Amino acid sequence: MSTREWIVGIHAVSELLRRHPEDVHELLLQQERSDQRIEEVRALAQELGLVFKVVPRAELEQRISGDGKKTGKARSDKTRPGKSGPVHQGVAALCQWRDTVKDEAFLNAMLDKLPHPPLLLILDEVTDPHNLGACLRTADAAGVDAVIVPRDNSATLNLTVRKVASGAAEKVNLVAVTNLSRTMAALQQRGIWITGTAGESTQSLYDADLTGPRALVMGSEGKGLRRLTREHCDFLISIPMAGAVSSLNVSVATGVCLFEAIRQRKPKATGR
Repeated sequence: MSTREWIVGIHAVSELLRRHPEDVHELLLQQERSDQRIEEVRALAQELGLVFKVVPRAELEQRISGDGKKTGKARSDKTRPGKSGPVHQGVAALCQWRDTVKDEAFLNAMLDKLPHPPLLLILDEVTDPHNLGACLRTADAAGVDAVIVPRDNSATLNLTVRKVASGAAEKVNLVAVTNLSRTMAALQQRGIWITGTAGESTQSLYDADLTGPRALVMGSEGKGLRRLTREHCDFLISIPMAGAVSSLNVSVATGVCLFEAIRQRKPKATGR
């Protein structure tokens, strides 16, 4: 099976060109688009010395849907309601993916060198690639130092994840670990406090201390935190819910929690 895949979308392709242009085997731009965003991709490719093709929309969509003969079967991405085919925004790059997922050795080396108190995000068996992509995008926006996932029973870093992450998959340190509970214990030995999210917790997110060395743990889409994961948390918190809905999507909850942590960790303004 070919290890080449299409990455589509302006943000994702642009970030790929900036960070790993050597991985791009083919770059397609839609003939019918000539707006500023497409021109920025074209200019970036020219600056990097990459050859690109301008093709009609029908040909672009045929290639990325897997009908192109050069690439073998390619993965398709999400579609807009009422429309077929990937949401490509007029840009597609055929890539030979390198393995960008990090391991425990990388995590330890990174933590040894961090010049500030770490902020980590732990995802406990998040299996939906759309949720993983959204969590990576939010983690990048919040300045998270690393996102930690279990090596098994977790969404892999595939085309859908990269597209939803809008370039964040190329920037955020995604660390896959063999034993999540053991990793959490090792983080605690480093003095990192671990805060898990659980709907039944009586402590509100907004009353919790999220400053200092901190790891936030988010549960899976259906079951929440596993028992062992929960037992390795120092604290459990919940997001106050005012309406009829009892819980939030994991990627939405991740955003709420991370940006509350960012608010708390922001240096306080001092008077003169």
